[in-house]
Amino acid sequence: MASIRDVARMANVSPATVSRVMNGTANVDEEKKRRVLEAIKETGFVPNEVARSLFKKSAKLIGLILPSIENPFFAQLAGAIERNADKHGFRLVLCNTGSDVEKEKAALQMLTSMNADGIILTTSNDEIRKYTSNCNIPVIVTDRSFNGGDTLRYVHTDHYQGGRMATEHLIEKGCKSIVCIKGQQEISSAKDRYEGYKDVCKEKGIKEQTVDCAYDFEQGMRVTEELLEKFKDVDGIIACNDMVAISAYKVLHRKGIKVPEQIQLIGFDDIALAKLMTPELTTISQPVEDIGAKAAELIILRDEKAKQEYVFEAKLVERETTK
Repeated sequence: MASIRDVARMANVSPATVSRVMNGTANVDEEKKRRVLEAIKETGFVPNEVARSLFKKSAKLIGLILPSIENPFFAQLAGAIERNADKHGFRLVLCNTGSDVEKEKAALQMLTSMNADGIILTTSNDEIRKYTSNCNIPVIVTDRSFNGGDTLRYVHTDHYQGGRMATEHLIEKGCKSIVCIKGQQEISSAKDRYEGYKDVCKEKGIKEQTVDCAYDFEQGMRVTEELLEKFKDVDGIIACNDMVAISAYKVLHRKGIKVPEQIQLIGFDDIALAKLMTPELTTISQPVEDIGAKAAELIILRDEKAKQEYVFEAKLVERETTK
């Protein structure tokens, strides 16, 4: 493999001149520049990107740490971030951790050692917060948040607002016995959605009814079976996310329970599958493109005066599982 010295020797210039041509850090005589470019082409020289990034103080690289790319919402978020990064000439390195805190720690270390310009993190583990301070690069937390006391930046939807909207929508549609399939309460997004449901129930004088569930399709099916046994008069279900809503619908369909005639159903996220299923799923939409764009922008622009937290409004998307 050719080295920078081989290129310099062939072009009859110094290695420093070759470096200047590659990095555009100084004006180089046009004749010398032409010889260097020809030598690079002839030798097939490939510059060491890590070394170049250390020299330029930027690898044009964004790290993305996600708990599960099997969740369509996170796949859509990754796509939104990648599209916005690409517009500015940045590349994306995706780390799928399965919500394993040790894998998250390893990903933070790896991305820092790669001289990434910043890291976008979505996690279910509060303890990872103490490791982000060792990164020495911007860390943007998306979709969720920690409980204060840090200098991280956050980009997420107003999950509490979304939980309220879902509950109010079912009440407006005539539901009297609403069950909330609430997500893991150690996750801020799940907690906020549940708090929105709980507050509306209290305000409207409706009995609070809940079952616990992870953001998981298979568990959603098991939990739906349980809630149908526990709450015989249920006429409305709020799922913690769209995947759980889809699993709930599958159980209802198998049992011959008509949606929305007998039980109305609403999800959260507005993943692509929500409008591909039949009947189409009513859901609370997160502006995933805006979230991805803002998270990428905070790293790319490095605006020290940027706010610590950016909160986007949720939106009700009414389809066919409510009437």
